[in-house]
Amino acid sequence: MISDRDGIDSGSFRDPSGRILHHEGRVFRLVSETGWKEFSAVWSSGLIDDLAADGLVLPLTEVDAAVAGNPADTVRVYEIEKLPFVSWPYEWTFSALKAAALLHLDLHLKALAKGFTLSDASAYNVQFRGSRPVFIDHLSLRLYVEGEIWTGHRQFCQQFLNPLVLASVVGVMPNAWYRGSQEGLPTTDLARLIPWWRKFSWSLFMHVVMQARLDRAAIAGSGAVDTTAMARARLPKSSMIGMLQGLRSWIAGLKPPAGMTVWRDYAGKNSYSDAEATAKKQLVAEIVSELKPGLVLDLGCNSGDYSAVALQAGAGNVVGFDVDFGALEAANARSQADNLNFLPLWFDAANPVPDQGWAQQERRGFAARAEGDVVLALAFVHHLAIGRNIPLPRLVDWLIDRAPHGIIEFVPKEDAMVQSLLALREDIFPNYTPDAFLDAVKMRATVVSDTQVSQSGRRLVRFARLPGRG
Repeated sequence: MISDRDGIDSGSFRDPSGRILHHEGRVFRLVSETGWKEFSAVWSSGLIDDLAADGLVLPLTEVDAAVAGNPADTVRVYEIEKLPFVSWPYEWTFSALKAAALLHLDLHLKALAKGFTLSDASAYNVQFRGSRPVFIDHLSLRLYVEGEIWTGHRQFCQQFLNPLVLASVVGVMPNAWYRGSQEGLPTTDLARLIPWWRKFSWSLFMHVVMQARLDRAAIAGSGAVDTTAMARARLPKSSMIGMLQGLRSWIAGLKPPAGMTVWRDYAGKNSYSDAEATAKKQLVAEIVSELKPGLVLDLGCNSGDYSAVALQAGAGNVVGFDVDFGALEAANARSQADNLNFLPLWFDAANPVPDQGWAQQERRGFAARAEGDVVLALAFVHHLAIGRNIPLPRLVDWLIDRAPHGIIEFVPKEDAMVQSLLALREDIFPNYTPDAFLDAVKMRATVVSDTQVSQSGRRLVRFARLPGRG
């Protein structure tokens, strides 16, 4: 978990078993008396340590309550790892959501093997270290009761399975829909979108078609759903394991839709020569080597070329943002293959994720979370200034808010990439000039360096935010 503000995490209020506390730069999991009645068996069993050793959950270290400021209504205090960045399922790539779903199923299977289960199946219980998912809600683990049904099945479908099926089977990426419906994609809606001939798939029939029928019957109050019978229902443990294993096998085989990219090949199809691209990488490496940032934000990361450069130069972690799903899949594949501390996320810069959830405080928006040590905005500004009509002063101001140091690339109108943006529209941007760009930077920051890196006039401006202007 991550926060620079002391106090109970704003998204940690639904579970009476415990809370997440931020205190003096550290993160603690608090367990209430009610929560300890369930969690004591989990903790004494050694299950958490075993799962942590397998990389499935964040490790827990029990500490004295005084270390966390003696929080009220707490019987146990555990310190947990402070993650560099908290992300939400509607920001994940297809491959990241798939990895999170598989992790959730793997953890559940390991827990069942030791006599425990999960009380829910929320995708928000998973976060990422680089592109590697990790489970964070330790208090959702509890003793398994012989014969109980999987109460989290509906939630798992809505928050994990349905978004993956929408992408893989229907060919529609789920992120925008998921963002607007934080509890996930309703199964009844998904069932309407699936072509009828695909519904003959056993997995789709069981987890989508039948689930949709149950949901519709429950909403209609038709009496088709006997809640009393459901309360008495029993599911042998072997059957639950079989269900989880079957879901795992099906999800492992799901593929993202083809042809979902516009800029995926941008890194190899731009106006740079090899020498100019090398110079650009050197400038990125220089700022990172000098500042040793813990967190770099790479806006418009594409397939992650400069994120990788930043990590090689000594950055602790990089979070990349891009609107192109194909580019993000390539970036995610790079991160996994090279085991990088690099998390690529889906992001529409002209419409960033807002504060959402209960009282608009439960899921913090982009601006509240995107506070890095260094920001990279390479081949980024023209897409917003020209492509989305964002005035340069506002855009530059917003970028400088992201970190006290950074590099912003300015691409002039003469560049082929800007000309492609202007090809089908009138040039209504008289103030899109190098001088206007520099003036905007100087309003908030010192220009540390200004380097032309292409024959077309592209320039990289390194800035240091002025004191008191954060």
